[in-house]
Amino acid sequence: MLVKWIRCTVVDRRGFERGQRKWAGLLGEPGFRGQGGGWSRGRPGVAHVFAFWESRAFYDSFMARSHDRLAASQSGTFKDQYATLFDHRFDVKTGFEPRFTEADLVRVAHCRVHEERAEHFALMQEKVWNPAMAGSPGMVRGLFGEAPGNEFLVLSMWKSAAEHGKYRAERVERLALRAQIEADVVALTGDIVQLEPTWTV
Repeated sequence: MLVKWIRCTVVDRRGFERGQRKWAGLLGEPGFRGQGGGWSRGRPGVAHVFAFWESRAFYDSFMARSHDRLAASQSGTFKDQYATLFDHRFDVKTGFEPRFTEADLVRVAHCRVHEERAEHFALMQEKVWNPAMAGSPGMVRGLFGEAPGNEFLVLSMWKSAAEHGKYRAERVERLALRAQIEADVVALTGDIVQLEPTWTV
């Protein structure tokens, strides 16, 4: 599965949200699996969208045919767009599906990792972080994705901000030490995204 993460700064909120609803047109597209997103809780005006495709071939075909027509309605409503494609490597918890029901927020962590530490980083995600997140009652589902150039994406869906806050307070520092995150990671950026149900396709 292919994961596309889009982040941008919105300059016309009403126009952007109106355009966001037009992406319902994705539903008939071959290989499309789901899309959702919302607003950053920490950075005013920053929107995140996550789209899921069965494969790169289906995604490329969509980009060549229908993308520009669907995107036209949001033209001029945002700036500083950042979009990256990640290959799904494994699930966080079991049976990831690109559904945004049951979740109120998404935690996104974007990591750039030292080349020689990339495999260690992935292993720690699997052996240290995943079991801890999967054991948190408020965590619904998640995935670990990889992009060329030792870039990784950890996407987790949570029932509520309170549930995510509990997990952070109790565990994150201890886990970071155990996973030797300082030695692996060049840069780590993240955000908490309040999901907007009307953006879900």
